[in-house]
Amino acid sequence: MLLLFISLVFTIQSHSYHKSKFINSANWLTGGIYEQANGISSYFSLKSENEKLVEENRRLKSLLYSKEDSLDTIQFIDSISFGTDYVFRAGKIIKNSYSKLDNIILINKGSSDSIQTDMGVVTPNGIIGVIDRVGGSHATVISILHSASSINAQLKSNSDHYGSLSWDGKNPNIVQLGDVEKLATFEVNDTITTGGHSTFFPKGIPIGTIKDFKLDTKENLYTINVQLFNDMTSLENVYIIENLHREEIDNLLAPEN
Repeated sequence: MLLLFISLVFTIQSHSYHKSKFINSANWLTGGIYEQANGISSYFSLKSENEKLVEENRRLKSLLYSKEDSLDTIQFIDSISFGTDYVFRAGKIIKNSYSKLDNIILINKGSSDSIQTDMGVVTPNGIIGVIDRVGGSHATVISILHSASSINAQLKSNSDHYGSLSWDGKNPNIVQLGDVEKLATFEVNDTITTGGHSTFFPKGIPIGTIKDFKLDTKENLYTINVQLFNDMTSLENVYIIENLHREEIDNLLAPEN
């Protein structure tokens, strides 16, 4: 039995086909276990989730029926809900990690739901991360609380200035916006949104507000601490974003051989 086990390990590691089949089977098994466990815990959080949905519907109705909506708000609704550049699919988190340096989230949607790698994941409150690996019925998400995460973001009040959003591994509800030029003007509590310079997220999706900041006098660049709109320790329902022009954009930007 020991020799059989060792031979199976070597076979899986040395053949890409066997390895992919093993990974898909493992994802299916662990995904099923986590989904059952999450179903039990979700039952006890139905009240809070219903309250969140009621609040989300209230905000949407206020935006749709208000006669004093700003042009920016109308454009934001159009790009998120009715635009032709992006498709939003609903999903649910069944395993959330936020206490490690490299945090991964598991959702209950996969290739059978048209989910692919490098799709952005958001909640009604803001961004969550980017799809990393995809199985038939589940997928993993590289959380914004991950050392490898780097997302283009901008100052909403000063949209000419962009930076790169990352996480220092400390507070799960505070991330850092770096590489913001000294010329940028902003204040504490100003809003940070996605910049739209990637194929992951449309421009203007909320991220959080400025908590504090510091200037690197040598580089003349700001590092800004951003208080996330999402509570990353309490996540349930998500939307997966498909950029319908991603393949075309990636092909155009790909280096020539």
